[in-house]
Amino acid sequence: KYMKEKGGISYFDEMATKKSQMLYDMIEGSDGFYSCPVEKSSRSRMNVPFIINGGDEALEKKFQEEGKKVKLYTLAGHRSVGGIRASLYNGLPLEGVETLVSHMKSFMQENAK
Repeated sequence: KYMKEKGGISYFDEMATKKSQMLYDMIEGSDGFYSCPVEKSSRSRMNVPFIINGGDEALEKKFQEEGKKVKLYTLAGHRSVGGIRASLYNGLPLEGVETLVSHMKSFMQENAK
């Protein structure tokens, strides 16, 4: 019922593309500060992994800790891979991705060398 009220599958398909594109654009436009270890042709619209400054674990931990201040939780990457992983499931509103991208921009400005 909820999905039909929102516009059905086409609405959620459109939102998944919009949310993931917003995040991938931020990663790609960061001049290498953020990078995605997944080939473009194989990237997911639901789970977006990325690393910070070539896999700097201290910066990634700082990113996650500072993210909590703006209500961004559970950003830790998979335990076998590390890094950061943003899950963009249907329950996450567009505003959540906007908050994440805003955090990424300010974090990059403060921590890029």
